[in-house]
Amino acid sequence: MSLEDDSLEYHRSDPPGKVEIATTKPTNTQRDLSLAYSPGVAGPCREIDEDAERAYEYTAKGNMVGVISNGSAVLGLGDIGAAASKPVMEGKGVLFKRFADIDVFDLELDLDDPEAMIEAIAAMEPTFGGINLEDIAAPACFELEETLRDRMDIPVFHDDQHGTAIISGAALVNAGQVVDKELAELDVVFSGAGASAIATARFFVSLGVDPDRVTMCDSDGIITEERAAAGEVNEYKAEFAADRSGGDLADAMADADVFVGLSVGGIVDEAMVQSMARDPIVFAMANPDPEIGYEEAKESRDDTVVVATGRSDYPNQVNNVLGFPFIFRGALDVRARDINEPMKVAAAEALAELARTDVPDAVRKAYGDQPLQFGPDYIIPKPLDPRVLFEVAPAVAEAAIDSGAARAESIDAEAYEERLEARLGKSREMMRVVLNKAKSDPKRVALAEGGDDKIIRAAAQLEEQGIAEPVLIGDEERIDSTCRELGLRFDPEVVDPESEAAAGTREEYAEKLYEARRRKGITRSEAEELIEDSNYFASVMVDAGDADAMLTGLTHHYPSALRPPLQIIGTADDADYAAGVYLLTFRNKVVFVADATVNQDPDEAVLEEITRHTAELARRFNVEPRAALLSYSNFGSVNTEGTVKPRQAAASLRDDPTVDFPVDGEMQADTAVVEELLEGTYEFSELDEPANVLVFPNLEAGNIGYKLLQRLGGAEAVGPMLVGMDQPVHVLQRGDEVKDIVNLAGVAVVDAQEE
Repeated sequence: MSLEDDSLEYHRSDPPGKVEIATTKPTNTQRDLSLAYSPGVAGPCREIDEDAERAYEYTAKGNMVGVISNGSAVLGLGDIGAAASKPVMEGKGVLFKRFADIDVFDLELDLDDPEAMIEAIAAMEPTFGGINLEDIAAPACFELEETLRDRMDIPVFHDDQHGTAIISGAALVNAGQVVDKELAELDVVFSGAGASAIATARFFVSLGVDPDRVTMCDSDGIITEERAAAGEVNEYKAEFAADRSGGDLADAMADADVFVGLSVGGIVDEAMVQSMARDPIVFAMANPDPEIGYEEAKESRDDTVVVATGRSDYPNQVNNVLGFPFIFRGALDVRARDINEPMKVAAAEALAELARTDVPDAVRKAYGDQPLQFGPDYIIPKPLDPRVLFEVAPAVAEAAIDSGAARAESIDAEAYEERLEARLGKSREMMRVVLNKAKSDPKRVALAEGGDDKIIRAAAQLEEQGIAEPVLIGDEERIDSTCRELGLRFDPEVVDPESEAAAGTREEYAEKLYEARRRKGITRSEAEELIEDSNYFASVMVDAGDADAMLTGLTHHYPSALRPPLQIIGTADDADYAAGVYLLTFRNKVVFVADATVNQDPDEAVLEEITRHTAELARRFNVEPRAALLSYSNFGSVNTEGTVKPRQAAASLRDDPTVDFPVDGEMQADTAVVEELLEGTYEFSELDEPANVLVFPNLEAGNIGYKLLQRLGGAEAVGPMLVGMDQPVHVLQRGDEVKDIVNLAGVAVVDAQEE
């Protein structure tokens, strides 16, 4: 089946199209409906009638963008008309929602007259917080945007112009760094003189390119002052008329530093690239076929050629999705009246800076484990990089405030980042709580597998973000070499257990290990051998107070990674058992699941202890615990050895005056989490709200349960987090990503703060 056949089936499968309307408030009862519509809706109507700005408070206006087109210049398809453009506009709405959680109404207007379009769009101002103009032919698109920006008090943004400009502008900033050329000294040639080319040329000037060093070519060749004076080009093209003799694109490219293609495929050959200045920058962005192929451009000469295209199958894709969702997010969040030049420059600079940082594992995996690292083949972030939201939106919001485009007078940067985190999922919101706590008082965290690439990258992030003071345990030469290979601006603290420099510490730690385990079968010579193992070394380091917490397990099986800290550090004074807990986050709720990694068949005393420690962990995430001990039985409906254990553990917890959280059991899983069952059938339950701490009866059930919730229930998992230890220790899992390591290190720091 061809790509087109696949696409047709994708779009027509029930329900047809790609978007739907969803409610954001309860509509389950008569009272809900009376609040949503008549008579309750009259209240907000009166408020808005008194002050129109209150529409941002009482309606969806502040998160609503209109994507508007007449279908006169659809990318790759041309003038196909309003109705045929609707799949594209729906797709634009999908991208707004997917990447920035912005709601969209797509509006296809069957209008060719610019004046008629202006009147129609301007009349929609009460509905939207912003307008995204899309696929409207030049030169009408210029007139529409300029007039509407002057007339409307909300942002109006023609993405075909500015999206390409902003993303390629970020690429230009970084390409200039790669080839060591200043923007003001670049000779830039444009192939194409339509809306996107003119907007891109203007934007490059905003970034620092000298307008006198810009040469623009249309289908008739170089746009010169002579051609402009003769009326051969429109006023927009004339803006970049060059004071030079005429010629074709090949003439323009000779000795140029930068080629920017926004025209048609295949019009540039290797000889034209060879004629350019040293280390040329080639942005061949025609779609689907670039002006010159990526491989052709790269192989045309022996020096550095930095190439970007509009295609996803080559490095350095100039993709508008890196811009418009996040630019509108920042603009909407400060109730901007416009998207002005400072806001666009801020977006480009934020993107450029992001491309110079370490790339998350999830992004690498999404792109086939490509070696994404700043350089000629990576000058623009990838669209699926979730960090774009946190870099671009705040930069745009701040620029809007500073430039006077925003209704908001200020924005709390930390609180704003938390709101953005929440838009990407509950787990990110929850982890932000913990990471902020960690930053308030960072602790020393020993990373037992310090030579691993992921651990080193995580350590760099921990230090850069002020979450922890990482100590890498491993071979110092290897760690230094890896830091250089990864391009990390990071000078880590490294302890090499086998080095001569660590001889004194090694001897001291071996003695401590021997003292701790000599009556557990370890001889002095065995202790001296074991202490060179990074897991034992890190465990003794924490036990001796030379580090506050420890992470291990990325390259070991869970039981073997857990054994050294259990032997050396042991459980807390008030604990006889450790347990593994997962935080599972859903769209609007969180649950803590225990035990999923340690205790195979716990008795009632172990279940009781696991419940206590999991409740303590929940509070570190600012969650007030409500605990349910799970079984296949509800409150004595079945009497077996398996059902008695959680029942007795729950009763013991309820009888303990030191337990200050609601707990009940034994109960079935749906009883624990469904409010209607608790309030109806089991109104006697100690839980007046659904449980958020779920204690499973054994390891098998816990592991199965959390994985089903994660895979079928769509939950995001953080963990496993180890509870019950005397000092903070967390055991990673094989396959964990850098973000997982950072998250668990943050949890470990908060644990250490509690200690």
